[in-house]
Amino acid sequence: MSRFVLSPAQLATFQSDGYIVVPNLLDDEETDLLRTIAKTDHELQRDAGSRADGEGGAVKLVVRNDLPDDTIYGAIVRSRRIVETMQSLFGDEVYHYHHKMILKEARVGGAWAWHQDYGYWYNNGCLFPDMGSCMIAVDRATKENGCLQVVKRSHLMGRIDHLKVGDQTGADPERVAASLQRLELVYCELEPGSAIFFHGNVLHRSDQNKSEHPRWAFICCYNTRHNDPYKDSKHPRYTPLEIWDDARVAEIGRMQAGR
Repeated sequence: MSRFVLSPAQLATFQSDGYIVVPNLLDDEETDLLRTIAKTDHELQRDAGSRADGEGGAVKLVVRNDLPDDTIYGAIVRSRRIVETMQSLFGDEVYHYHHKMILKEARVGGAWAWHQDYGYWYNNGCLFPDMGSCMIAVDRATKENGCLQVVKRSHLMGRIDHLKVGDQTGADPERVAASLQRLELVYCELEPGSAIFFHGNVLHRSDQNKSEHPRWAFICCYNTRHNDPYKDSKHPRYTPLEIWDDARVAEIGRMQAGR
């Protein structure tokens, strides 16, 4: 079982760069359980939506606002290693904002346009960008299959205006182009089970998957208690999040997978 604890150096990197990469956040058994469960999850396949990327492709994803007690997804969202890391990164209690699975299939998986997550969430009544995500690689993520790209330090730019790009919400292309001239573009290639924690104002995107390899990713999204939205939206307002011991991920995963 993985026992990740955020270090002072990693906290400083997050504050400076807007993200940190954590190798092997989930151990081999946890990663195998997550992949096996997700790829045989008929409800996941049934509920997958599609968002055109403005480049001729579309991304498949499933977004969940509810947090079940009896699935590996709920156990990961509540796991101490992730929740306590988020609380340290943002200096406050966090709660479950939503979680989602990105189903970027081989040869047909669409792109995500350049955006900040707060570019979406701003309109949900969140006054501050004090929100973040933990993206866990279900499959190996590479440049070839459309791994996450981030612009280092872009969270310090503040919220950028966003507009429609296909069925997505994309950041102002003029600002994106200027940021790419001055800031560093990083391709976040990840092994399965590795993760990236990133700030709600970090500019990021992913390319279409034209490779022979799928790139699924599980993303846990959190808001801070002090940033409780001032109005209702499709995502939840603040409720306390119960933190579970990391061992629950494998325990529940084994039960769900029938092992």
